[in-house]
Amino acid sequence: MHRRTVLQLLAGLFAGPAPFFSRKIAAMDRLDRLMALFRRRWACPVMAELHRAQGTKFISLVHTLGANAGSVRQTLDELIDLGWIRSNPGYGHPLRPEYILTRRGERLAPTCARLDQAVRQTDSHEIALRKWSMPALYVVGDGPTRFTDVTDALTPATDRAVSIALKDLSSARMIERALLTGPPPGSVYGATAIGGRFLPLLDQI
Repeated sequence: MHRRTVLQLLAGLFAGPAPFFSRKIAAMDRLDRLMALFRRRWACPVMAELHRAQGTKFISLVHTLGANAGSVRQTLDELIDLGWIRSNPGYGHPLRPEYILTRRGERLAPTCARLDQAVRQTDSHEIALRKWSMPALYVVGDGPTRFTDVTDALTPATDRAVSIALKDLSSARMIERALLTGPPPGSVYGATAIGGRFLPLLDQI
């Protein structure tokens, strides 16, 4: 999907409904998946590693990701609940992976791998993998989007959580904020060129 910056789209702000609310129902499903995927900090990297390694062991995940074992365990449990990974029924042989992708996970994991690579290339993992960062970037991706529209889209996120996410994305130069003189006065958010690199991948989640 072609996307433009917030400044390019300001002129059309009041021409129709907010961009997020004009999305199709399928996009709403995608946002739900994004919120589920980024609920845990390590979920996207775990999915990416399972794709790259074609399944792996718990201890290998901990070492490869450099993550806390408890956090990885919680992430695996949640990904199993989501139906994206499963325990390998053939596990026991030293060469067999302990965890593998399900069919649903196999459809999602290649995009997770590309997204994980983009995060590494932009050195943005500290911000990009936080709970609400990528969902918030996705919502403002068509820009310009008001703060209240972002909070409505990201229910059950609190106003404070959304505000922090937008500030984090702004500090990482993934989004930009523009002031409106009104009426009514206010501000809107949209993706920058840096943030735009992630949007085609988020569209595939």
